Amino acid sequence: MLNPATAKAVIDHALFLGADFAELFIEHHQSSSVELISGDIDKVNSGIDFGIGVRLFFGHKVLYGYTNSTDEEELKRVTSLLAAKDKRDQIAQAGALNLSRYTDRHQCQLPLTQGTNLDAKIAFLRDTDLAARSEDEKISQFIGRILQREQQIEIFNSTGLHIGDTRHYTRVAATAIAQNGNEQSTGFESPGALTGWEFNTRLDARELGQQVAKQAMVKLYAEHCPSGEMPVIIGNGFGGVIFHEACGHLLETTSVAKKASVFHDKMGEMIANPVVSAVDDGTMNHEWGSINIDDEGMETQRTQLIKDGKLTSFMVDQMGARKTGFAPTGSGRRESYKYAPTSRMRNTFIEPGDSSLDAMISSVERGIFAKKMGGGSVQPGTGEFNFAVQEAYLVENGKITKPLKSATLISTGPKVLKEISMVGQDFALAAGMCGSVSGSVPTTVGQPALKVDNILVGGGN
Repeated sequence: MLNPATAKAVIDHALFLGADFAELFIEHHQSSSVELISGDIDKVNSGIDFGIGVRLFFGHKVLYGYTNSTDEEELKRVTSLLAAKDKRDQIAQAGALNLSRYTDRHQCQLPLTQGTNLDAKIAFLRDTDLAARSEDEKISQFIGRILQREQQIEIFNSTGLHIGDTRHYTRVAATAIAQNGNEQSTGFESPGALTGWEFNTRLDARELGQQVAKQAMVKLYAEHCPSGEMPVIIGNGFGGVIFHEACGHLLETTSVAKKASVFHDKMGEMIANPVVSAVDDGTMNHEWGSINIDDEGMETQRTQLIKDGKLTSFMVDQMGARKTGFAPTGSGRRESYKYAPTSRMRNTFIEPGDSSLDAMISSVERGIFAKKMGGGSVQPGTGEFNFAVQEAYLVENGKITKPLKSATLISTGPKVLKEISMVGQDFALAAGMCGSVSGSVPTTVGQPALKVDNILVGGGN
């Protein structure tokens, strides 16, 4: 996408101006989406964006700018403006640019550049809508959306790196709304993968519609959740959002380097119950949060964050490595060329244990089964969180007795890690988007079901 001779000239210019590291990130991004509301196609959108990010290091200082031009003089102008903010006399030596190659783990069959498959996507959404509405007459509305995008990147830097990648993303979102008089409830699912439109072969439109409709119907007649401290069983899949938000961000050098994480000085220490092991893995085939290379050009890897309760690694980008001394883990990510990369999660999950869900439920005298988690808020520095439960049930005398609504889980990441006493075998992953200082990136959360012995539950009662 960018002439290597141009890239070399701009990098040499940056180093001449005193930068001790220079990088160019080139991106061509194409997207297409279709949305259906109550049986009718509401929106069909598409777009293309292109740009180049220029990043300079001056010691531990990062300077970043971007442009939409490939012109060498324009790129040098942007570089000069950045360098003027911290010009130094020492001149670094640039390496010769060498094209790096790697194995593509995520081959795509139906990329966006070969067609939008609009008719097939509309048919899929109509089938999902019909299945949701057929589930119950109280399903008053269905909203479906399919997003497909293709991101081509190319990276040059002053160590001599020249590397590129093409990423194919497809995601489906389905929402069912149930209504009974003034009462209203929703069901929601949004599976996604690092793949082209062939993703639809892994999905059953009818099953997806039924699933979100059943979620909505369960909550429509649910009772208000009791409040207080009690044991909670958190379901598999998207239940991992609590670990992601309340603990995962605290293990990124984005916060560790600033000592803004409670775990910044805990390497090698027990930070969780011994039944807990956690991983951030960018290598998993076709998973939503996977990548061949990160946005700094490093091949991705599997990073063991916690092993048997002990902190074993952080997620480290290049600047994080400079500041902390830990080796990079292929975790440098960014939303687009408009952002400088920082350490971010990929596919982050708690590994399977040896307990069964039935055993967890039977061990609870009175508590909550949070089958599916929803959104929430987190205080990054401490891990304090407040998460809504999308689908919850009361557990009494070792049995699930009735559905609940308005359930909220309140605690801190460090506390929850130590309160986990049982980890299940029913491991599952779920797609999501994660926002941080380098923008919003595709990430996967996951876990098997697990039991938290004591956590504060907020409810309607």
